[in-house]
Amino acid sequence: MNHDPMLQPSVPVVRASSLRPPLTRLVVRASSLHSPGVLLARVRLRAVRLRTALASACTVLALGLLLPPASAQADPPTAAIDAEALNPQAIQPWPADPRYWQFQGEPVLLVGGSDDDNPFQWPPDQLIPHLDALAAAGGNYVRCTMSDRKDKGFERYPFRQRPDGRYDLNEWDDVYWDRFAGFLEATAQRKIIVQIEVWDRFDYTRDNWLPHPYNPTNNVNYTYATSGFAPAYPDHPGANRQPFFFTTPAQRHNQVVFPFQQRFVDRMLSYTLRHPHVLYCMDNETSGEAAWGAYWAEHIKQKAAQAGRHVFVTEMWDDWNLQGPSHRHTFDHPERYDFADVSQNNHQKGDTHWNNFQWVRAHLAAQPRPINTVKTYGADGGRFGTSQDGLERWWRHLLGGAAAVRFHRPDSGLGLSAPALASIRAARQLEAAAKLWDLKPHLELLEDREPNEAFAAARPGHTYVVFFPNGGQVSLAMDEPTGTWRLRWLDIGRGEWDGAEAPLEGRSTVRLETPRAGLWIALVQR
Repeated sequence: MNHDPMLQPSVPVVRASSLRPPLTRLVVRASSLHSPGVLLARVRLRAVRLRTALASACTVLALGLLLPPASAQADPPTAAIDAEALNPQAIQPWPADPRYWQFQGEPVLLVGGSDDDNPFQWPPDQLIPHLDALAAAGGNYVRCTMSDRKDKGFERYPFRQRPDGRYDLNEWDDVYWDRFAGFLEATAQRKIIVQIEVWDRFDYTRDNWLPHPYNPTNNVNYTYATSGFAPAYPDHPGANRQPFFFTTPAQRHNQVVFPFQQRFVDRMLSYTLRHPHVLYCMDNETSGEAAWGAYWAEHIKQKAAQAGRHVFVTEMWDDWNLQGPSHRHTFDHPERYDFADVSQNNHQKGDTHWNNFQWVRAHLAAQPRPINTVKTYGADGGRFGTSQDGLERWWRHLLGGAAAVRFHRPDSGLGLSAPALASIRAARQLEAAAKLWDLKPHLELLEDREPNEAFAAARPGHTYVVFFPNGGQVSLAMDEPTGTWRLRWLDIGRGEWDGAEAPLEGRSTVRLETPRAGLWIALVQR
């Protein structure tokens, strides 16, 4: 395990019986196997269980000095959960290929889109039809920031507001938490995976800070002098001048504000730990200190372990350059961060967008983990590219090996618009014909290719998938050209196959030309 100087381990007593699953020897009886593939899968599964147990132990040890006194502890989860730490029905990396997710015991590709950052705040008559539309198209992935800023007017803060207008941070707003509970139930019923972002830096700066309950003028729990807060934070949150994000014990250890933050996180966990379909991201596009996210990642894991759960966490960095130093805090610490979210790559375009993502896949190859992109930017009228950019980015990541892709909310993304729904339907049509986790990126198989003209993933000798962002023609080099092949065209704009299969006689190179302009997938199979 890598040791991070941000977390100094203490020496609490850890009972071996408390570690789930138990440490098991990597022994597989040859007589029980049917193929080398089964052997490999079982060995990987045992290895995952071993890493899980070791990670649980390290989490408990690492948190010894970071946890505040008992008096500062937040509310524990409200319901005991009788489950194995690594519940096979829960969302988790797929043992056979940990670059992808598994849910309910089966590998799963996460695709989605939604029209808000914090849809749990929506009234039910707005939320339920939205989730139904996503599920009907084949979508199974949404983002949920625990955000409370008043963007649409119906959002609630998590704390109770007193008759005098101020908030008591020791008491909860029932409406906020009832909405959250209902959202978790509704997504669970539809088998939609929820990726939570615990903290959103935009909630605590500029105009959003002025009415916020954490602002001392709006609560009865502390003052500007005791909290260290200021009345205003006018700078962009990327400047990282808000002391809200410096409170943890490894940072400034703000013993006035920090207990309320921890109590909020534990309240959130009291709901989420009842469900097996939740992933956790510490921040929205942070540029803060690594110690901030590291504390919350370890705390969430420890709380989950106490409840008999094993959960999976990440951090989302603001740097658009995936090779930048901030991303290394996630990429290079698999003992803490179980998957990566590289949403900020969606500020890039064309081959640069593809190549940056492939660099991450290669960097994680020694210990592969799922790579999610919960925010795909790009929509006409927005600030981060056109609708064409958004569609291209979503599909390049999907074909390039991402475990999860989602269209960001309007107007920064396509949300659950008609083009987004068509792409989700098309992705499921493709998946029915060719499992993307069986393929690998193979851009080198394309000849006579212009920049950003086409992208390829393949299982050479069996299946080739070529994505055309906007029509075009390229030559596909076939590693095993003998035999008869079948060509099908998937019209992404309509979300359905275009015409019948066409036979291809085996030859070393196949010329592929899209039927029309637009976004297309060419599927070549035996």
